[in-house]
Amino acid sequence: MTTTSAEPQAPAPQQRRLRTEIPGPASRALQERRAKVVAAGVASTLPVYITSASGGLLTDADGNVLIDFGSGIAVTNVGHSAPAVVGHVREQAERFTHTCFMVTPYEGYVAVCEALAELTPGDHAKKSVLFNSGAEAVENAVKIARAATGRQAVVGFDHAYHGRTNLTMALTAKSVPYKHGFGPFAPEVYRVPGSYPFRDGLDGAEAARVAIDRIEKQIGGDQVAAVVIEPIQGEGGFIEPARGFLPALSAWCTANGVVFVADEVQTGFGRTGEWFACTDENVVPDLIATAKGIAGGLPLAAVTGRAELLDAVGPGGLGGTYGGNPIACAAALGSIATMREADLAASARRIQDRVLPRLRALAEETGVLGDVRGRGAMLAAEFVEPGTTEPDADLTKRVAAACHSLGVVVLTCGTYGNVVRLLPPLSLSDELLDEGLSVLEHAIRTEIAR
Repeated sequence: MTTTSAEPQAPAPQQRRLRTEIPGPASRALQERRAKVVAAGVASTLPVYITSASGGLLTDADGNVLIDFGSGIAVTNVGHSAPAVVGHVREQAERFTHTCFMVTPYEGYVAVCEALAELTPGDHAKKSVLFNSGAEAVENAVKIARAATGRQAVVGFDHAYHGRTNLTMALTAKSVPYKHGFGPFAPEVYRVPGSYPFRDGLDGAEAARVAIDRIEKQIGGDQVAAVVIEPIQGEGGFIEPARGFLPALSAWCTANGVVFVADEVQTGFGRTGEWFACTDENVVPDLIATAKGIAGGLPLAAVTGRAELLDAVGPGGLGGTYGGNPIACAAALGSIATMREADLAASARRIQDRVLPRLRALAEETGVLGDVRGRGAMLAAEFVEPGTTEPDADLTKRVAAACHSLGVVVLTCGTYGNVVRLLPPLSLSDELLDEGLSVLEHAIRTEIAR
């Protein structure tokens, strides 16, 4: 059975190229097929159907070559079809594709856990358990925290996103499209204010006092099993907390016997210019949830943390049929090797240094970018009505659509739908990065002139 009507594509040259309108006729034909058989609840940002990808470029069924500023939502940190990832996957697939680690184990799973123990923050004894998705990792981190503490309450934050399972929907803040109509949600999940400097005007210590005061008065510190937080919030708007917020929160957790869980699903593996975002302020989580960038595009996730916490769960209490699949583990080992050898965390900092000055200059010029923020290759521009903090979701949507029509894949996010986020592969060349930024700048100037 064929899956596409397009001829196989040769590896794309590292340059943007448009042969048709976006989406082109072949992609539109595939979209018609999709409408008949794929659930309407599965949405796509840009309905171009990809036939090949290389480095920082996507080639669609019409032969258009697009610059990718999304990385599959921060997944292909090492670039598309990274040679070490492809090589490791091919070799492992030829040996065996699955046994289930819970039935007959294999070395790849152990090797990934060894790498995580080495790379994640802190020098304490660590253990890991592997899963398939970020939501699974977060949910299992909560399970571990509850088992270890004997407590039930879990604290999340305004603007948070943690996944689409029942428990992680409860932790996620935004209703539409993630939660609306899917309740009731898991109990004993509480939400408190976080730190959103552009909108709350608080420094880190002040924002932490507000959050901690809410926890102590409305829940009780001795009732809390875990505080779950993204070091930089992702879907909520790429919100970087004010400095001092995370260390204060972590210190409160330690003083009160609460497990501090860092959701580094989107921020991990070099994305923010460090292996993990927590290290920017020397925060050492008790548990860290990872996924996305770990395996170069294959489904793999992990909970890593203090050995005594992981071992609080008895044999058989953690796992899953596909968790730590051997091919995904092989991909992770290839991806991690690539990150080390190419120093992709440094590449993320290079991307930050090229992007932020241009976006900040554009903010001064146009008045529609209320805040430009982020670290490494996790960067964002928040669109507002000029001279205010009023979100401008319509302009955001139009700018993203204009970029798409010109062959640059950008993503939007934010509680108010008014943030364009940039997540290029960490391996993206300066030339493609600059070209994509020029398209974004053109789109913004064009749309505000309408």
